[in-house]
Amino acid sequence: MSTQAAFAAALLNVQMPCPDGLCSRNGADPSRRFAVYRNNVQSSLINALADSYPVVVQLVAEPFFRAMAAIFVQRQPPQSPLMSRYGEAFADFIARFEPIASVPYVADVARLEHLRTLAYHAADAQTIRPEQISAALADPQSLSELCFELHPSLHLLDSAFAVVAIWAAHQQEQSMAGIGLDQGQHALVLRNGLDVEVFALEPGASVFIRHLIEGSPLLVAAEKSPPFDLAQTLALLIAHNAITRLNYKKLP
Repeated sequence: MSTQAAFAAALLNVQMPCPDGLCSRNGADPSRRFAVYRNNVQSSLINALADSYPVVVQLVAEPFFRAMAAIFVQRQPPQSPLMSRYGEAFADFIARFEPIASVPYVADVARLEHLRTLAYHAADAQTIRPEQISAALADPQSLSELCFELHPSLHLLDSAFAVVAIWAAHQQEQSMAGIGLDQGQHALVLRNGLDVEVFALEPGASVFIRHLIEGSPLLVAAEKSPPFDLAQTLALLIAHNAITRLNYKKLP
C-alpha cells in the first residue's frame, strides 16, 4: 500500500495506527497530531450526513445517528469533493444496518431526504406558462400526441411506509401518534423556484408521472396507469411549475 493510500485508509479507520513516515515541523508527536486531524475529518463527514438527513437524525436520536454514521463513513469514504453528493448510499446502508431493523421505515425516509438534496441541486429549467398548457390540452386535434417534459428536479419514491407523513410531521415537530406507519405512500419531490416541495400522490398518479418521464404521450400515460384523478394530478404539476416543455409524438 502506498503512503498516500495508507494515510487515507487510516483517516477513516480509528483502529489503524498513525501511518509511518509522518513528521511534525514543531517537534510535536505526529501520532497525536494525526489523531486530531482524523477526528476532524470524520466529524466533518458525520456532520455532512446529519445536515443531509435531519429527519433521520430526529427519528433515531443524535447519539445513535452519529454512531451509525461513523460506521458508514469508515465503509463509504467520499468519492467526490462535493459534500452535497456524500451519502448517496446511506439509505441502502441503513436498510441493511441490523441495529435499526426494528424501525424499517427509516431507510425510506432517508431515501426521501436524499431526493430532496438531489432536487435542490438539480439544474434549472424554464417552465411552461399555465395558459400554454391549457391551450395544448384544449386542442382535440393534437391532444393524443401531446407529451410533457418535466423539471429535472422532479423525483418519485414509492414506499411501503408513510414516508411523506413521517417527513411532514418532523417539519413542525408534530407527533407521529396518528400516522399509520405501514400505510404506503408515493412521494413526489421537486424544486419550485428555490423551495424543494414534497407531495403524496395516488398510486396511479405516480405510475402516470413515471410514464411521462419515460416519454409516453399524456393520454397513453393515463391509459397505462391504474385509476387516478388525472385533472388533480395535472393541476398539481402545473401549479408547481413541473412542466418545462411540450412535445408532440406521432403515434404508430
